Amino acid sequence: MHHLYINLKKAYDSVRREELCSVRIDFGIHMKLVRLIKMCLIEMYSRVQVGKNLSDMFPIRNGLKRGDILSPLLFNFALDYDIRRVQVNQDGLKLNGTHQLLVHTDDVNVLGGSVHTVKGNVEAVVVPSKEIGLEVNADKTKYLVMS
Repeated sequence: MHHLYINLKKAYDSVRREELCSVRIDFGIHMKLVRLIKMCLIEMYSRVQVGKNLSDMFPIRNGLKRGDILSPLLFNFALDYDIRRVQVNQDGLKLNGTHQLLVHTDDVNVLGGSVHTVKGNVEAVVVPSKEIGLEVNADKTKYLVMS
């Protein structure tokens, strides 16, 4: 069994909010709810404090709000978008009838019976993840073969 453990770089901070709205529509979420969620994500601003000095407000264009109750749910939509793309690929290892992925928070374990299968499935994960702003953290990504 071949494993590729993928870590997503700055997962919450890199999600493209505009793309996330399209993803939610693809999942069949009612437009009224999509618009309400979009309202929560637009016009996000931040400040930086160094010592006693506080910067002016500046806009945040990408990412999800830390500590916001919606953020984990929205991030899960982004990851599920990736996973659904891989499920189309019928090559690879099945666990209880499901194909080749284990996901936890910002980590993805791609499983397969060969290097070729794992490579194809990783490509299926990486392409859609780039569309929504998620990037693979190469330093924390590991390959393992178990016999």
